[in-house]
Amino acid sequence: MDDTDAVLDELFAVIEDRKEQLPEDSYTASLFTHEKGENAVLEKLGEESTELLLAAKDDDREEIAHEAADIVYHLLVLLSLKDMDVEDLRAELRERR
Repeated sequence: MDDTDAVLDELFAVIEDRKEQLPEDSYTASLFTHEKGENAVLEKLGEESTELLLAAKDDDREEIAHEAADIVYHLLVLLSLKDMDVEDLRAELRERR
């Protein structure tokens, strides 16, 4: 497993833990309990996608990396919401090679 795999697995484990434990001071936990339900995560994905596109248009490499990371994080939250995991994503990507 390379570093990227390890980082994704670690982040997903934290997301799953927040989903189970629901600590009050956790942004991640708030996404699982938000009054809008899964729409809260879907809206964040849309917002972060727009921010990534604007950063790309401006050729702002630092902001591109930041917004791309936000998208990956919210994508992992969505996978967790749908009772999926990182391996589901990996399997799909492997099929596309």
